[in-house]
Amino acid sequence: MATLHVVDQLTGLFAHPVFLSAFSSWFTAQILKSLVAMLRNRPRTAKGILLNLFWTTGGMPSSHSAVVSALATSVGFVQGVDTPLFIVTLFYAIIIFRDALGVRRAAGMQARAINQLLRYLARDRKHRVKPVKEIHGHTGPEVIVGALIGFFIAVAFCSL
Repeated sequence: MATLHVVDQLTGLFAHPVFLSAFSSWFTAQILKSLVAMLRNRPRTAKGILLNLFWTTGGMPSSHSAVVSALATSVGFVQGVDTPLFIVTLFYAIIIFRDALGVRRAAGMQARAINQLLRYLARDRKHRVKPVKEIHGHTGPEVIVGALIGFFIAVAFCSL
């Protein structure tokens, strides 16, 4: 009997418009990002395609922006825009947008500069160096397109 209750709760979770909006926005943005990346880089292996699909950071569109935009929009539809939950998701979205444009982008540019310096030092001193990971942030258009994807998908799920 308790198992049936858990199954009902999981069914409710996966059918909820907030969940569907957020998941669909993330999935759509990741698919679009992967297609754009594959058109630019043309990975030749299945592993390269899967890495593009699930692990690509940065790029067009921002899947982070799509998810938080979908969360805020769908919570606004379901709970109302005058609720604490909407306010939390709205400010969460603003923080993610700012982070995607600022902190992550700056960290990526710093990592790129550090890697260039390491390559220069390694070439002159003949030392092997391990590069730091370059995290790619987002440009303004990438964040805006991601946010619009999330908004429109949430409107679709909450209006149907």
